[in-house]
Amino acid sequence: MSRTLERGLLPDNGFLAVIETDGYPASMPPGEKRRPARDAIDAFIRHLSGRHLAATTLRIRKHFLDEYLQHVEQAADTVDIPVGELMDPAHAAAWLADAAAGKTRTRNSLYGPAAAAYSNSMRVRTDTYNAFAEFLGLPDRLDSQAPASGFYLTPADTERLLHDLAVRRPVHANAATALRTAAVASLVADTGRNVPELARLKVSALHLDGEARVEVDDESFALGSATVQILNRWLLARAEIIAELEGSDPGHLWIPTKPGRPRGGRPAVKPGLNRAAVRTLHAAHRTLVSQVLGTPLRPGAFRVSAQARSREGAG
Repeated sequence: MSRTLERGLLPDNGFLAVIETDGYPASMPPGEKRRPARDAIDAFIRHLSGRHLAATTLRIRKHFLDEYLQHVEQAADTVDIPVGELMDPAHAAAWLADAAAGKTRTRNSLYGPAAAAYSNSMRVRTDTYNAFAEFLGLPDRLDSQAPASGFYLTPADTERLLHDLAVRRPVHANAATALRTAAVASLVADTGRNVPELARLKVSALHLDGEARVEVDDESFALGSATVQILNRWLLARAEIIAELEGSDPGHLWIPTKPGRPRGGRPAVKPGLNRAAVRTLHAAHRTLVSQVLGTPLRPGAFRVSAQARSREGAG
């Protein structure tokens, strides 16, 4: 079988593939080529787990390799794909092209189920393919782009999503947690500050009457009417939690909405006694946004609204 060197620019995503092709990778032993692709992927994930990689990394690697395998299986109209055929560069190019066009999307997004993939998700797909190829002992790689700047929502999209977070509570979501998450996101959008900075706020930092504002690290930020409405709803939910405590209000703006886990044989800590941890706020945001929007979205994606408002004010 003849061998050629292919250079292909995948449509609309800027990924340049420089790959040697002859139908199968040259360095893979014949017996290994016939190994079921699913078994090879499982072995790769076990290998990564043995290297103590983060659980998130394992999940992402497996997700994109499963997506790749499913794409090849559908094209071949079979579920019996050997790993040698899976790693055919033509299959990789077709998969990345369809992924970039949003054709492999399994969840909705803010811009619709058929929206093009984000550039960073395409980079991670390519990195996943290359890591798997390295595990299999293959010499050739797909060229990957440098990380792109983070994804940000437009001000209009921010307003729409904040409204959805505040009113479209999923069936199994905790009402107080959903309100707290929407309130944190609204402050990110209005102040441009990140969650660790906002996590330290006291209730006294809020001034919701008249010209509404919030004080963050000796800096004052004006608050929009939607943010004021969401914060007032959160404060009502917070008051109900605090009412269950004995003693005075600790004053933390963001408090846990459910009891903590029992530790050291001691009873669970009642919600409201301590400040909600940054990781708790991040986890709640990730869960709620994924349920409402259909895709995860970091809190920092809301910050462009504050930047746009700042530019308008300067103008």
